[in-house]
Amino acid sequence: MPGKSIVNICLEAVYEKIFFKYADNIRNFILAKCGDLKLAEDTVQEVFLKLWEKCADVRFDSVKAFLYRIADNRLKDQFRHQKVVLSYRSNHPNEDFHNQSPEHQLEEKEFKKKLEEIIDSMPEKSRVVFLMNRIEKLKYREIADRLELSQKAVEKRMGIALEIFRKGINEWKK
Repeated sequence: MPGKSIVNICLEAVYEKIFFKYADNIRNFILAKCGDLKLAEDTVQEVFLKLWEKCADVRFDSVKAFLYRIADNRLKDQFRHQKVVLSYRSNHPNEDFHNQSPEHQLEEKEFKKKLEEIIDSMPEKSRVVFLMNRIEKLKYREIADRLELSQKAVEKRMGIALEIFRKGINEWKK
């Protein structure tokens, strides 16, 4: 067939070779973005599970791009989930959502949506630092070590994130 790769990813030996070739690189890619080794390792497993599920649809010559795209998408999904958790916990640490009035629930949903929009609007590098600091409660030095950056670079990225956050909240309040 023209355009089809001759190598069949669905063969166990081929799949294993792909795993051993790319698993560590994918883990390091995710770890650099999130700084969480457990999350990185779990995400690698999800990525390769997805490859196995889609092995008949993925061309061998594009498998690397497929793996990185899936890894990046999984990480973005995880950050979105963490934003929701962070938003709820920070704004209502002892409240039971189900006992609130419908008006309050609606306001809270709107606020959560706005927070997600603000965080999504941050440049990725600043967003990663912001979430590591606010969700994982890491200090700038710890973030710098995990991302292999200088502390000044982390401070700069956090400054950008906080400025975007302040502007977004101020605009929303108006």
